[in-house]
Amino acid sequence: MNSEKPKNEINRRKFLQHTVKFAVAGMYLGAFGMPELFANEIINKDKGAAGIPDVKLNNGVKMPMLGFGTYGLSGEVCQQSVKEAISAGYRLLDTAKVYGNEEAVGRGIKESGIPRKELFVTSKLWVDDAGYETAKKGFEETLRKLQLDYLDLYLIHRPRGDVKGSWKAMEELYQAGKIKAIGISNFDPVQLADLLSYAKVKPVINQIETHAYFQQNNDFKVLKQHNIHMEAWAPFAEGRNGLFTDEVLTQIAKKYNKTTAQVSLRWHFQRGIVAIPRSSQKAHIVENLDIFDFKLADADMKAIEQLDLNKTQFPEWS
Repeated sequence: MNSEKPKNEINRRKFLQHTVKFAVAGMYLGAFGMPELFANEIINKDKGAAGIPDVKLNNGVKMPMLGFGTYGLSGEVCQQSVKEAISAGYRLLDTAKVYGNEEAVGRGIKESGIPRKELFVTSKLWVDDAGYETAKKGFEETLRKLQLDYLDLYLIHRPRGDVKGSWKAMEELYQAGKIKAIGISNFDPVQLADLLSYAKVKPVINQIETHAYFQQNNDFKVLKQHNIHMEAWAPFAEGRNGLFTDEVLTQIAKKYNKTTAQVSLRWHFQRGIVAIPRSSQKAHIVENLDIFDFKLADADMKAIEQLDLNKTQFPEWS
């Protein structure tokens, strides 16, 4: 996601609060089945603290299919939200230099008391640090702010500036074991093809805007062809275009006694897409985890497919 501050989200509970129950536990796949395979193997047997399945990336590293985003969170709110997310069961945490909250995320991780090896921490290289030498300096600054010795995933945040130099630096950091996996964010297929023309290490992830109103089907197919996993930022479109009160999503949510947010995340999961929803409200942090005790029927998946407007909901970030 870009550096713009998020607009206020629509209250996603208000529309359904009289009809929906919120479960806190019992998050298991069991008889509800697995999502369609995206780029690599979805691993059911290695579920984390909240029953979150992992995906095996193209370099063999395992990554949780559902994580906690921190865009727009800062200071004490960010620190507490990260701590509460880890306590609830999240193990994938997503931040970036441009978010200005890496130090707060680091404090939240430290206060959680969870061993570092159990977490999957992602951060991103911003445009100002593009280039071989500056990318390495930017990475070291990120590690210092997070109070970590390594990152699980490091992404080029935007395809701007000296991308080739940045990628070379990241490849070297990867080979040195300072990063477990490297990837990209906001790259379109043409920009991805250019990177692949010189990359010695294939990216494992492309983190892009993906939600019911902008399903990125062409990007989805291209990434799948290259065995690169798709990760969704703004999986709720931040409530834009009335997503939390959408009639189709609302009717599906009632059918499963869930919320539109949970249906949206389950839709991502069944497509095989990693999602990183963000919230500073503990109830929503917990609610977003409760998507593994039901499965959307094919008809419901197809109904959500029809919601695609095939255009960004964040034109100011394009």
